[in-house]
Amino acid sequence: MKAIVRQQYGGPEQLLVQTVADPEPAAGEVLVRVRAFGLNRAEQYFRQGLWGEVAAISGIECVGTVEADPSGRLDRGQTVFALMGGMGRTRPGSYAERVCVPASNVVAVRSRLDWARLACLPETYATAWSCLHDNLTIQPGDHVLVRGAGSALGQAAIELAARAGAVVLAQVRRPQSATLAGQLGASAVAADDAALDALLAQVAPRGLDAVLDLVGTSTILDSLRRMRRGGRACLAGFLGGGAPLAQFDPLRDLPSGRQLSFFASAFVYGTAEYPLSDIPFQSLVDQAERGELRVQPARVFDFGDIQAAHRLLDAEDASGKIVVRLD
Repeated sequence: MKAIVRQQYGGPEQLLVQTVADPEPAAGEVLVRVRAFGLNRAEQYFRQGLWGEVAAISGIECVGTVEADPSGRLDRGQTVFALMGGMGRTRPGSYAERVCVPASNVVAVRSRLDWARLACLPETYATAWSCLHDNLTIQPGDHVLVRGAGSALGQAAIELAARAGAVVLAQVRRPQSATLAGQLGASAVAADDAALDALLAQVAPRGLDAVLDLVGTSTILDSLRRMRRGGRACLAGFLGGGAPLAQFDPLRDLPSGRQLSFFASAFVYGTAEYPLSDIPFQSLVDQAERGELRVQPARVFDFGDIQAAHRLLDAEDASGKIVVRLD
């Protein structure tokens, strides 16, 4: 089969399409024919060597059809999402025509969406759903701030929070992201901290009920300070870099009565504690088909154009989900 193989750690030029042996599913695995996959920041880190030694074939998610399931649970040709389970990290990932995935990390769906649109859903919307409904337990009427709202994950979080009845506030880095954030359901958008100060003074003077912080350690302490007593913050991304907090002092830096949690989908999805059955994948697909969720890739690349796709990922200029399609 054809696969995208990293030659060594480095830039996009290290990703080359090569012929490799077809994978064979072992017991407890499903062989998936990959039709499309989304790009993720984790794959940039893999390529650069920032996560240590990882598989030469990257890719933490894909959509496709079942080629073989030794357990008989899934039928050949069935449409599936596959995500995490060590893909691209401890085992060959989805940057290939076929991939073997732990059965616990494969979920069947029914869909009329084309493969490129369908590929926007698995990792991005699952993570957004878990952060909002598990970590943050958002309720109708909650004032929820999404920081890093211009990213694919931030956009999905805006949509899902708005559909859950929350009052969604968004902080973006680029002015062009503000319009889209509003179209996705954000009630108000701020482009910098000064604008955020003014916005919160007007709409949430008591403080926020919840913050989904995708920027990272550079903003999480500020996010905590912006919450009301009993407010919840979830750190789930590092768009601003992953440097550790310097001289962190809980007595000084953690406001009393605020809750801070973390979510790392790469390490938990498909485990007994975080089964994929917790995520309403079919409902998300149905909402996308009805036009209730936007679910539209920002850019779509062909399989052979993986270097160009990763250059766009590095440039941080996609303003949404980058998708690579095989068909």
